[in-house]
Amino acid sequence: MYLKIWMKQWLRSILICVLLLFICILTLFFTNFHRDEEPQNEYVINQIRLKVNEHLLYIEDHFTSLEQNLNLRNSLQEMSNSAGIDISVVQLDGKVIFNSIEADLSQFINLKEDLHYDLFTSQQQPEIIKIAFPIISGTNEQLGNAIFTIDRDVLFPIKQPSPSNFILLLICGLFCFCIIGLSMYIVRKSNKEILLPLNHLKKNTEEIVKGNYEQDTVYSQADEIGELYAVFDQMRLEIKNLTIQRDEQEQNQKKLISSISHEVRTPLTTIKAYLDAISEGICPDMDSLMSYIQIMQTNTEKMSRLIDDLFIHTLKELGHIPVNLTEQYSKNVFTNILHPIRHYVQTTGIHFIEPEYIPNVLIQVDEHRLEQVLSNLITNALKHTTKGDSITVSINIENQILYINVIDTGNGMLPEDMPFIFERYFRGIQATGKTAVKNEGAGLGLSICKHIMEAHNGCISFKSKQNVGTTFTLTLPII
Repeated sequence: MYLKIWMKQWLRSILICVLLLFICILTLFFTNFHRDEEPQNEYVINQIRLKVNEHLLYIEDHFTSLEQNLNLRNSLQEMSNSAGIDISVVQLDGKVIFNSIEADLSQFINLKEDLHYDLFTSQQQPEIIKIAFPIISGTNEQLGNAIFTIDRDVLFPIKQPSPSNFILLLICGLFCFCIIGLSMYIVRKSNKEILLPLNHLKKNTEEIVKGNYEQDTVYSQADEIGELYAVFDQMRLEIKNLTIQRDEQEQNQKKLISSISHEVRTPLTTIKAYLDAISEGICPDMDSLMSYIQIMQTNTEKMSRLIDDLFIHTLKELGHIPVNLTEQYSKNVFTNILHPIRHYVQTTGIHFIEPEYIPNVLIQVDEHRLEQVLSNLITNALKHTTKGDSITVSINIENQILYINVIDTGNGMLPEDMPFIFERYFRGIQATGKTAVKNEGAGLGLSICKHIMEAHNGCISFKSKQNVGTTFTLTLPII
């Protein structure tokens, strides 16, 4: 169930419960305004007798003089008014000698219909109680009848609630309204600070699914939702970067395939052409044949280096470039590496200057991988130098770090290429005179060198100046 629907149902349930509670409280409160339970007739008559006893005694004492004496009638009138009781005094023949409501004493009542010694009248008119009591003289002789008419509320007053009940009702009412207000506040706040941000986050997620990574997820408050937004935005940027990297990698792989196809096809075409020439007997003498063979050997070595770089790159992509570090002395390692390289460089007409002194310190190194790095750097230097230039290798120690410098006096690098030379598939521009030519190769060599040096717990760096030369520096920690 959606949180929004659940909150609406929860609020509706609270409102119903609070409403029922308030109705119950009101019901209990207003039950205090009723009369006590209706008593039995005997009890009612006794209560009436007690209520009018004073009046009845007064009438019995002054019955014979009541009709003629105005003062007695006024006194009985005052007693009637103060007690809230209507009094009628009648003789045995039905003549009214006193009526608290009317001053006319010439009336007669129907004794058969109007004179009742029980609660018969109350059955017809429940709001009043009308009952007659006989007026007895001192000799136990009935002189007449006194008819009393009393409002039921006077005899059985409605029970009034105490002030504490009003206070309790007020407190309960305020409590109910507080619960309702608090519930509405919680729902509103939850809707504003939870549901709306989550809906916004949901829309951004849908945009990411569609491939749109430019939707900013901004939330101003530093709370749990803000943390969720921050993590989500970080995830968005990560997915965006990974997507860009994936697209770039796919594009670079396509370029790599195209480059390899071109780089392999060119020497193969050359080798095939010279082989065809040899097989057809075009070579006039042995010198020409040896020249053909030398050209084919050069192109074969070029293809071999290209395939080696591609193989190492594939291992790097799989995370399986084997670098087996062993403890060796640096002098013996670099002597073994530089000796064959010196011979190769000298055959190209480039001056190769070996280090005057090779420190003999203990290092952890994979000699085969380090040879790959130096060979790659010197091969790159050869591509950027011409006959008469030089390539210098120097080795020195500083702060327990072994520094290996490969310095050439070639064309140098273009400034715009420098930030990218360690990137995979990147091939810089070779500036030769007034022309600019894309470097040969697949753009994998320096990326592989960087990976190998990092596996040695070292690093590779460079500095270059156009038309002056380039210096690559390798560092290895000394044990």
